Amino acid sequence: MDPIINLIIFICLGVASIVLSILAVTSKSLLRAATYLLLVLICTAGFYLLLNYHFLAAVQISVYAGGVAVLFIFAIFLTSQKGNVLKKHQTRKYLTGGLAALAGIAITAFVLLKHRFVYAENVGVEGDQELNMKAIGEALMGTEKYQYLLPFEILSLLLLAAIIGGILIARKR
Repeated sequence: MDPIINLIIFICLGVASIVLSILAVTSKSLLRAATYLLLVLICTAGFYLLLNYHFLAAVQISVYAGGVAVLFIFAIFLTSQKGNVLKKHQTRKYLTGGLAALAGIAITAFVLLKHRFVYAENVGVEGDQELNMKAIGEALMGTEKYQYLLPFEILSLLLLAAIIGGILIARKR
C-alpha cells in the first residue's frame, strides 16, 4: 500500500482511539462506556492490520472485542438497575486521576524518546511479509528474554480476580 494511505489510516485510527478512549472514561452511562471500549478494541485491531499482524488482529477482535466487551456488557446488565448512571466524583478524585494520567504520559514519553526499538530493521513492518505463526506462538508462550509467558499468566490471574470480584458484587444484591 502507498505510505501516504498508511499514514492517513494510522492518523484516523489514532484519533478515533483517543476520542473513543476519552468517551469511554467520561461517559455517565455504563453501557455506552462499554460500547466505546468495544470500539477502541476494534481500532486496536486496525493497528495490528496496518502492521501486517493478521493473526493478532483476529485474536484482538475475537477475544478482546468479542469476548471481553460482551462479558462487560452482560455484567452491566446483571449487576445494575435500569436507568442507573454513574455518580459525579469529588474534585480530589479528578486531580488524582489527572496526576496519574500525566505520570503515565511522562513515563511513556521517556521510554519512547530514550529507547532504541528493535523492530526498526524488521521487514515485516514494511508490509512485505507477515510474521510466522510459529514465531508468534513461541514469543507469547516462551520463557526466554523478550517472551511473554509470565505476563500472560499474570494477566490471567488479574482476569480471575476481576471475575471473582464481579461475582461478589452481584451476590451482595
